[in-house]
Amino acid sequence: MSAVGKLANLPSKDGAQFTKGISAASPEASGVSANEESDSEQLPRTLRDAPAKSDRKKTKKPNKRDTQSNVTEEEDEAARELLQRTQKYKRGAEVGGKVRSKKAQAGIDHAQKRRAEAAKAAARSEMLLTESSGYLEAEGTERTFKFTQRQIADNVDIASTEKMFNLKLDEFGPYSLKYSTNGRHMLLGGRRGHVACVDWRNGRLGCELHVRETIRDVCWLHNESLFAVAQKRQAYIYDHTGAEVHCLSRHIEPTALGFLPHHMLLASTGLTGKIVYQDVTEGRVAGEHRAGYGPSHVLRISPYNAVAHVGHGNGIVTLWGPQQPQALAKVQCHRGPIHALALDSSGTYMATSGLDGHVRIWDIRRFEQLHEYRTARPAQALDISQRGLLAAGWGRSLSIWKDALATRVDAPYMRHQLAADVSSMGFVPYDDVLGCGHAQGVASVLVPGAGEPNFDALVANPFQTPRQRQEAEVRMLLDKLPADSIQLDPTFIGRMDPRSRAQQHSDSLADAQARHAASRAAGAHLDSAVRNKTKGRNSTAKRYARKRNANIVDLKRLQEMERLEKDLRESTAKRRKGPLPAHETGALHRFYAEKNNTR
Repeated sequence: MSAVGKLANLPSKDGAQFTKGISAASPEASGVSANEESDSEQLPRTLRDAPAKSDRKKTKKPNKRDTQSNVTEEEDEAARELLQRTQKYKRGAEVGGKVRSKKAQAGIDHAQKRRAEAAKAAARSEMLLTESSGYLEAEGTERTFKFTQRQIADNVDIASTEKMFNLKLDEFGPYSLKYSTNGRHMLLGGRRGHVACVDWRNGRLGCELHVRETIRDVCWLHNESLFAVAQKRQAYIYDHTGAEVHCLSRHIEPTALGFLPHHMLLASTGLTGKIVYQDVTEGRVAGEHRAGYGPSHVLRISPYNAVAHVGHGNGIVTLWGPQQPQALAKVQCHRGPIHALALDSSGTYMATSGLDGHVRIWDIRRFEQLHEYRTARPAQALDISQRGLLAAGWGRSLSIWKDALATRVDAPYMRHQLAADVSSMGFVPYDDVLGCGHAQGVASVLVPGAGEPNFDALVANPFQTPRQRQEAEVRMLLDKLPADSIQLDPTFIGRMDPRSRAQQHSDSLADAQARHAASRAAGAHLDSAVRNKTKGRNSTAKRYARKRNANIVDLKRLQEMERLEKDLRESTAKRRKGPLPAHETGALHRFYAEKNNTR
């Protein structure tokens, strides 16, 4: 190629190609045939034909500020979504104010920073969750409560179909059942003495025994290796082989059991009307209270603050803690006896059923009734799933409501008919299954959308190995919380008073003076007014110093004690008149007297 051909392909500054000294009027001059029309033919071939600078079309380059603004808006949206997700992973309120010790303040700041980072990490990990929840959806005029279990089984996978079963155990019923924390094991207790623990996912029987005594309730302890049984006279603890481990003699005639996993406490109530807390790690009784409302048959533990909710025969539900002598709260829920009670996982809502045939929803934060549902017969069993489905059973009927806690719904989500009257029920954690115990055995019902689709392996792992179970048990013992940490508001732990000590003292003095003035205005007879009591000779530090110095004996102290005794004897002798009595004189007293007389 010649030099002219090379220059012909060079682009100009404004994007146009040109040739040096050769006109582009004829196709032969440029070396391009007339048939080979291209995009370059439409462009000017010489500098003279090129458009002026003012006539050129100005192309707007992307502005860096606009690009940054778009990115900033997307980042703000992502940050807001992350902040919204982080709220549900926060544990307790942040500590406000400053402390005097710089070392303690640094530790508090570091702990708060770690908690905030952990909450953000948990919120970000939601993007990696592979499972999602799903509910039944009806088309047109269809209603979801008309779908039967057989129709559901025909439209789900084989693994879900295997979760639907019906155990016929008509000899020792009715049965009460409980599921373990990870939802893998099921504990059965027949009223006539039959006890069995089953790995229901794999269909393996763990242990089976007959206690030859009435059984009123059963309960798992910290894991599937131990469980408690409420028998006719006392409560007993058994291991996974069926061997009796302990007899809890303080739990007299128990009717309902509950376990607090973070505090390792077993709570019970019974025909005596007492609420008893037993520490399963130390064996001691952590608390024992008498409600004063007669026998109780309903007890549930709140998963939010570990407070025991006890239902009584007069329609009152009392809330108890192990270390408080009185009930934390009392709610008049029904006009008749409480038959069943259920709590949601967030600790916000409580569902109760009574002899009056109503199922009422309560807001525990304000202790107010939100709404109620009417059942054909008094509901004997209630339970709330992890995703807020409410299940109620009366007679042979079973009804499940969706979104029935915050708002009132007109129609149930699902219905089912059992083979006999229902006695107890419970949703399986991390699964869409509802277990029902009735007079003729146990039934498992498939409820789409009931369980949490994703689990945290550090909290509850349905697929844990024996080694992981042992490590989790040791971790629970190390992280055990004291019994006095149970309150209605679990976030009170770690709070600090930002006021100084002098400000606290002055505020308490002002409150005492205000109460004193109010009492005097009401006509009460008060001898003295409230005074600002300051620290003096009898302060705590002075008493401690005196006790500490009293135990130290040295030469100087001995000399001081001898001097004080001598002064005491001399002062006593001066006060007396006449010689000393014979019983107060010593054996050598007469020699001292003769010596003094000779002088």
